[in-house]
Amino acid sequence: MDIASVVLRKPEAEDGFFVNKLISEIPELDSNSCYCNLLQCSHFSDTSVLAEIEGEVVGFISGYRKPNDSDVLFVWQVAVAQKARGMGLASKMLQQLLQRKVPSPVSHIETTITDDNEASWALFNRLARDANATLVRSLIFDRCDHFNEQHDSEFLARIGPFLP
Repeated sequence: MDIASVVLRKPEAEDGFFVNKLISEIPELDSNSCYCNLLQCSHFSDTSVLAEIEGEVVGFISGYRKPNDSDVLFVWQVAVAQKARGMGLASKMLQQLLQRKVPSPVSHIETTITDDNEASWALFNRLARDANATLVRSLIFDRCDHFNEQHDSEFLARIGPFLP
């Protein structure tokens, strides 16, 4: 399996079940309902990307334009199947999202990451470096204040600006 055999495309409603299955098989990720993934694949297909190899879903990034700041793409979740790791798939999916200009180019990407998620920090730091952009990190959702100590604090990673 290599990166050349991966097909990247906009997800469709029929992909929702398979995206949900992919995410449920990755213990590090917070699971969503199948209905949530169905909506991501249909309502937010322009700001999400699906990766497949020989028809099997092996990667998915869900995102949306922020309602009060449409120049910002918020990346909700990055999922890569175990068998597709180590070939730069997450980076390739992010690059495809940046290349889409629907309805207009994004100036920044935002996402939230827990402090100990080294893989996600590496991914988004690499994106910032490769785009010659800045990554600013700040606490957005506190473990005590927002999660009643049931989830680790989430830090906002804001990357940009991206030049056209």
